[in-house]
Amino acid sequence: MTTISAREFNRDVSAAKREANHGPVVITDRGEPAYVLLSIDEYRRLGAGGASLVDRLSMDDHDIDIDFEPVGIELRDPEL
Repeated sequence: MTTISAREFNRDVSAAKREANHGPVVITDRGEPAYVLLSIDEYRRLGAGGASLVDRLSMDDHDIDIDFEPVGIELRDPEL
């Protein structure tokens, strides 16, 4: 996945579009990921299968079922 700054994106949009043909391009703002540029084919592929992209990316509490095992921790005083 390619990452470019917003400044680089503004300077050379064509280069970002070319990179998006090979995979998602993350555009950062002040060093933090802010946007993702996708080709239309990749966008459509993500939306295929009936559910909307928003539905695919959102998650309810009941979507994941996890059982945690109790952990036994033995604490020792380093002074003893």
